[in-house]
Amino acid sequence: MALLTAKTFSLQFNNKRSVSKPYYPRKALLCYQLTPQNGSTPTRGYLKNKKKHHAEIRFINKIESMGLDETQCYQVTCYLTWSPCPSCAGELVDFIKAHHHLNLRIFASRLYNHWLGHYQEGLLLLCGSQVPVEVMGLPEFTDCWENFVDHKEPPSFNPSEKLEELDKNSRTIKRRLERIKQSRSVAVLENGLRSLQLGPITPSSSRRNSR
Repeated sequence: MALLTAKTFSLQFNNKRSVSKPYYPRKALLCYQLTPQNGSTPTRGYLKNKKKHHAEIRFINKIESMGLDETQCYQVTCYLTWSPCPSCAGELVDFIKAHHHLNLRIFASRLYNHWLGHYQEGLLLLCGSQVPVEVMGLPEFTDCWENFVDHKEPPSFNPSEKLEELDKNSRTIKRRLERIKQSRSVAVLENGLRSLQLGPITPSSSRRNSR
């Protein structure tokens, strides 16, 4: 399989809040690992955006082209430089619903447009459809480095220090994603209360329930 260069890994999985000089575009890359439940050798590869097709759509097309045995279960792990956009989130959900023999997990280095409501809704759609979305931490960055990067040429940086830096930066991003997920929990609770017709707590009821 084609492998990433160490430089590409360092630049594209960089999860700092902003890019330092010299500036460069942080592109969308998707590394995938398909592991059969029977213990066979995993299938790995990576994809990037191409013309009008996002990496996630190319991933869906790639898996569908494999002609997998639908009587066998597969664990699919994806490492993304950017979390999916709302459109790709919907496509991934439809894909997994149509392929019950696949168990998909998504790990993202960075959250794409996380401050926009419809991008948050895309992430919540995935999580609500049993497609776990998490932020990459040290185990995921290490696995990506070890299995998707070409190590023939020594890197221009210390790999251990780079992985530790990525892990440190990921903590803030993890908290950000957790807040997005918690907002969904609050919304679900509020909807549940409305369905029970409890309505808002009135001042009089508040006084009755106060201690």
